[in-house]
Order: sequence, then structure tokens, then C-alpha cells
Amino acid sequence: MTIRIATFNTENLFRRPKVFRLPDDKQRREILDDYAELVSLLEKKTYDDVTKVRIAELLKKHRVHDSRKDRPFFVNETRGKDTLFETTGSGENVKFTIVAKGRPAWTGWVELVRDDLDWEVVHNTGRVIAEVDADILLTVEVEDRTTLRRFNEQVLGADLKKTPYPYDMVIDGNDPRGIDVGILSRHPITSMRSHVFDADPDRPGKYLFSRDCPEYEIQIGGPPLWLLGNHLKSQSDDNPELRIAQARRVASIYQAALERSPHVIVAGDLNDEPSSEAIRALLGTGLRDVMSHPEYRGTPGTHGTGKTESQKLDYLMLPPPLWDQVQHVEVERRGVWAPSTIKSFDSVTSKWNRASDHAAVYVDLDL
Repeated sequence: MTIRIATFNTENLFRRPKVFRLPDDKQRREILDDYAELVSLLEKKTYDDVTKVRIAELLKKHRVHDSRKDRPFFVNETRGKDTLFETTGSGENVKFTIVAKGRPAWTGWVELVRDDLDWEVVHNTGRVIAEVDADILLTVEVEDRTTLRRFNEQVLGADLKKTPYPYDMVIDGNDPRGIDVGILSRHPITSMRSHVFDADPDRPGKYLFSRDCPEYEIQIGGPPLWLLGNHLKSQSDDNPELRIAQARRVASIYQAALERSPHVIVAGDLNDEPSSEAIRALLGTGLRDVMSHPEYRGTPGTHGTGKTESQKLDYLMLPPPLWDQVQHVEVERRGVWAPSTIKSFDSVTSKWNRASDHAAVYVDLDL
């Protein structure tokens, strides 16, 4: 039996945080750092004076009180309950007063403002998935399970006339931005678990998004297949230490999973090139990257043009027992917009309606 396994960073399915679309990397990183810091401060049991001042600064800086402005995030509060803050004045003279004494004193949360993706983007994302036609697909950066199911039924099924996947799952992750890791499968998902990656304990005061490593057990006949899905820390703020720590944790999860089955695959957007310390931590366990298999003959990258090894961010890593079972390896690039190097789908006409800036990677295994 041949089984096709794939990974694809979809960059969300229907709605994406507006901040992710900013062209300025520095501005995007600053907003996300401020958002992460605010989320962390608001979780404190008690707000001392220093904390209140900093919360007020962040609220004012990003105009969270004014829905008429182009704010990147806002405070979502339950009506009729105690509030987090009050404002006086307007415009540049607005003043925030934090009235809540701590996390138990108000009901609500901070939420990123999201844009609906254009239908062309949604359709092109579906085209990539339909063309790959994997039996098991790891989906990186999806909003939640309900959204994945609607995409499965309404885009893959109704729009593209593909038979929807009978099994879908997303375990809500520890990242509050709605970019979780999920799975679509034609084979039963019989168990799952999730491992949380905490923020870097060696860098106090540095607010970082945590990530998770979900494990999915899939029945394929014979020994079960365990798929470990990942989206490691991005390179946008030049913090390889956290990504290395995450990779080492994934390596230990992989080795523990081998005690349950010889068929354990590590996949996802690992956000680093093959020669990096993070990737070496995984390959040092005996895992092997499918794009290094003789069956693969394409260019080395998976992000952007994919022309160089430094553009390789997406991985399918196989354990030794599965290496000799590889029949075919391919990278589906037609959802990416890079007209000088890639022949995209005819429906991909600019970077604004591309499916993703990541290609999908897939492997056919004789199981």
C-alpha cells in the first residue's frame, strides 16, 4: 500500500491577523512583541503600579480603545463585568487608567485584529492541497478545528470537487495568534496529545510566543504511524536559541514515541536551514529529511523561490525503518508567486493572491 504524507504551511485558511501582512519586518516584529508582552502582563494575578503603567503605555501606543483607527489588536471585554481600563481625553491626549487590580478582577482578553482572506487566496490554498492529494496532510498555520473542517467541506469539497477528508483535527495550541498545527487524514486518527514549549527561561523579561508539538496517532494497518507536527520559532527576531531548544525538545518527544511504534515522522515548518544547529539536533536522532533522498531531484528550498538551501524551512523527516520505503518525493510550488523562477497556477497572479509563500512537501511511502 502506498501512502502519501505531506506538510504545508497554509498561512491561515479564511482569516489572518492583519499584522502578518505588514511589509515592514521590523514594524511587524515590534507589534507582535508588544502584543505578547501585553498578554503576559495581563495574566498577572496582581497589577502593581509599574505593571499598570506599562499596560497603559501599550494600550495607548496601539490605540486599542478606538475601533475607528487601524489598530493591530484590541481588548475584548465581557459587557456588564468589571473593566480593565478607563479612558479620558481623546486623540493624542487620551489617557488610560488601569482600574482592574489583577487578572481575577476583569473578564476579557487581548485579540489580534484579523482580515478576511480574499476568495482567490482561499481557492489557491485549496488548489495546492487538492493537487498534492495527500492521504495524510499536516496543516501549519490554521485558525482552529472548526475552520479546518469548513475548509475541508466547503473549499476542497464544494469548490474543488474533491472528496473531503473523513478525519480532521486541530489541538488548540499555546500560541494566541490562531496559527495552530492541524491534520487532514484519510486514515483514522486514533489518539493525540500535545506538548507545550514554554518561553525561554534563560531570557527573563523577553516575551515570546510559546509553541506546541502535537502528536497524532494514525492507523494505517500494521504498526500505527505517529506524526509529530511542528511550527518552530521564526527567524524574524534573530533568536535561534529558542528554536534550538524547541528542536531539542522535539527530538526527545520523537525518541519517546519510537517506544510506541517504529513509524514516527517529524514534520512541519521548522524555520531553519539544514545546516543549522536546530535541524542538526533533529537529524542527530537518526531522522532523515526526505528532500535529501535520491528520489528527490528538485531545488533545495521550500520558501519563496526555493532556489537555495537557506530557503528550506519545511520538512518531512523519516525514521530509519521508513527510509527504504520511499518511492517518490516532491515539492508543490505552484501556489507560490515567484514569476522569475516558478510557474505558478494560472489563478496565482501576484503575491496578494498566492496560496502561501511556502511550498508543500510530500513523500510517497510503500507501507
